[in-house]
Amino acid sequence: MNSLSSGLIVKLKEIVGENWVVQGEDLVAGYVLDETPPPIRPQPNLDVVVVKPNSSEEVSKVLKLANEYDTPVFPRGGGTGLVGGCIPTAPGIVLSLERMNRIVIDRDNLIAEAEAGATLRDLLNASDEAGLFFPPHPGDEGAQIGGLIACNAGGSRAIKTGVMRNYVRGLEVILPNGEILKLGGKLLKNNFGLDLMQLIIGSEGILAVITKAWIRLYPKFPATATLVIPFESRTVAVKAVPKILHAGILPLALEYVERIPIERSAERLGLKWPCKIGESFLIVILAEQSNEALYAQCERLLSLCEELNSLEPLLAESREEQENILKIRSEIYSSLKPDMVDILDATVPPASIGVFMDKVEEIAKRYNTYLPSYGHAADGNIHVHIMKEQGWSMEDYDRVRNEIYAAAVELGGTITGEHGIGYVRRKSVGKFLNPMYVRLMKEIKHIFDPKNILNPGKVLP
Repeated sequence: MNSLSSGLIVKLKEIVGENWVVQGEDLVAGYVLDETPPPIRPQPNLDVVVVKPNSSEEVSKVLKLANEYDTPVFPRGGGTGLVGGCIPTAPGIVLSLERMNRIVIDRDNLIAEAEAGATLRDLLNASDEAGLFFPPHPGDEGAQIGGLIACNAGGSRAIKTGVMRNYVRGLEVILPNGEILKLGGKLLKNNFGLDLMQLIIGSEGILAVITKAWIRLYPKFPATATLVIPFESRTVAVKAVPKILHAGILPLALEYVERIPIERSAERLGLKWPCKIGESFLIVILAEQSNEALYAQCERLLSLCEELNSLEPLLAESREEQENILKIRSEIYSSLKPDMVDILDATVPPASIGVFMDKVEEIAKRYNTYLPSYGHAADGNIHVHIMKEQGWSMEDYDRVRNEIYAAAVELGGTITGEHGIGYVRRKSVGKFLNPMYVRLMKEIKHIFDPKNILNPGKVLP
């Protein structure tokens, strides 16, 4: 079955060891898919070999060999992406960094030195054991650090603490020709030359392979609280978001959810959504450096609720109750996945979120479909789900998607705030991105990767 050169396979085994080169459709099956919804997910090419290096030097040798044999390389993290970014779409090498999972915490400099294959869970645990805190929580804790950086992952805590880009202080990357390059390090300031590190963050694996990162940590927030604020309607709920921020309340997270999907998620987990009233909800997580500051923020928010035309808010007092609320919120996608075609992550300026949600509702009515929506309300990043409809063709789903994208762009937004382009959004690039922007991206790709061996078929139209 495998059309890859036998000489290439032999040399790969010499580099990483025979046990770390995997072939055969059954054995590679777990390395060729991600969490992209099946109706839009590209068909993976099973004519691949999975290679698992254990060091940057081994990654370098693999890439040099791939250049020699003109063989595509598809870097792979935890497989948690939603746009087909790591799916091999041609015969080649799937480069799994799972063995490169070491983390060293430098408490004095508040820095984690993490290899690309370490997971978000690994980083959170290592930081916690050192008495420190990694503030963002960009999604699935099984996601790997390299993938989170390559996609500039966001998540629910971006409003207070920023996205991955804001925490990466340095990178070690392997260029497509196999050269090892260190960018930045344990520095908070660095103005020496063009910032290539920021170019690679969010480049989705088409410019270089990330092998190590220096990530900024913070002291822990000793005091936290979670509130659920119910509303009668979506319109009232999203209009409350800017009022909360204008009141000087900057939550760790401020999420918008709706009753039908949140209760479906709770049922799937064997839990109960604690709010019995309301149809739309804001989940607010407050985090402060003292109980006094936390109580002050809670009192401020609770007194503001009446002004916001909310129903009776719910304060989750126990740690278990807080964790259950967050767990239910984080599993909405999984609960909707069997009945959906696509999950979007269009983003608009935060003050325009109410208008955007109204436009989404208009689109749903016009097409007589259900578009459940939820997401990161305070940073304008909303996940609209396109659900399966009997008798619809892919062109029907495309029309709905394009109208949602057009609404976001018209408001000064973008079609993706955190998931990226990957494979499945490439057809939208030409429609919604300036042609000169696309041309510059292609030229930058060619400079880094003249043979186009690194994650071909992704990002660029």
